[in-house]
Amino acid sequence: MADNVLFIGWNRPLSGQELKAIELFGKAQEYFARLQSEGKIESFETVILTAHGGDLNGFSLLRGEAQKLFDIQNEEEWLDILTGVNIHVEGVGVVPGYIGGGIPAYMARRVRILGG
Repeated sequence: MADNVLFIGWNRPLSGQELKAIELFGKAQEYFARLQSEGKIESFETVILTAHGGDLNGFSLLRGEAQKLFDIQNEEEWLDILTGVNIHVEGVGVVPGYIGGGIPAYMARRVRILGG
């Protein structure tokens, strides 16, 4: 079971860029599905949030091994999709994180560094 994630969050398309953003969204979903079928990620989930007045309107969560998730971020197709999204969508961010068994290890590291 995966202990690491990539959180890819976004706000909304730039004005006049809605159709391009939808096209890129589709490409990203196809890419994530291919990463899963190739065994580069364990799974992924995409969430579209309803209107709430905030600046996070959706996200995708890719689950997998830390090294594989790191390697994906250097693939040409990843870089091309992410560059396109950054051009057409506001507030795009990619953040590594921990789930499952990765959380206790991360918290133990924090305690150790804090001197506990």
